[in-house]
Amino acid sequence: MRKIFPIFLIWILRTLAVFFLLSLLLTLLYRWVPVPFTPLMVIRYFDPEVARLHKKWVPLESIAEPMVLAVIVHEDQHFFEHEGFDFKAIEKALRENRFRRHPRGASTISQQTAKNVFLWPQRSWLRKGLEVWFTFLIETLWSKRRILEVYLNVIETGRGLYGVEAAARSYFGKPAARLTPQEAALIAAILPAPLRYSAVDPGPYVRARQKWILGQMRLWGMKVPWDRYE
Repeated sequence: MRKIFPIFLIWILRTLAVFFLLSLLLTLLYRWVPVPFTPLMVIRYFDPEVARLHKKWVPLESIAEPMVLAVIVHEDQHFFEHEGFDFKAIEKALRENRFRRHPRGASTISQQTAKNVFLWPQRSWLRKGLEVWFTFLIETLWSKRRILEVYLNVIETGRGLYGVEAAARSYFGKPAARLTPQEAALIAAILPAPLRYSAVDPGPYVRARQKWILGQMRLWGMKVPWDRYE
């Protein structure tokens, strides 16, 4: 028994060392290389109700500024101010969720990007712990521009659709570079549940979210404030 414990401990330490090294190398690689696929894409592809995969990677410069701004104001208005975790939003969500039937989340764009790129969709304490690790890595090794670029290219935007380029072409018949503020706000409005909500035939809830997002975009001056944070 005394001999087994040190061997087991060594095995754990070696496994952690390998994981640390591989996760670091993969995060560094994706700092420059487009993400070819994500775990969610693979899972959805083998789902008989979806069984398709439409995506096209485009640089951030080829995505209309209203689209970039729409996801920021809708998903993470403190994106430029935090280092991956919005602790005020987390505290607010914990406080409000005690009285809500449907709990609200407080994940930042950085956390969502880490989850989408590296992890599986099912919730668990293990996945949450790994999400914290990968969020730390991308906030340390990537720029805010890169985080947004990856997020906008891998986020699920519909049934078998990934990234805003695929969404723009599928919903509006145009590239993401030519999206109007109204179209960008509509895509952002369905992001919490793109398999439940539709940008083709938006219901009252989606229209209300679109209107709210447009209002927030106007408050931001319809511009992403890069100059203030770079």
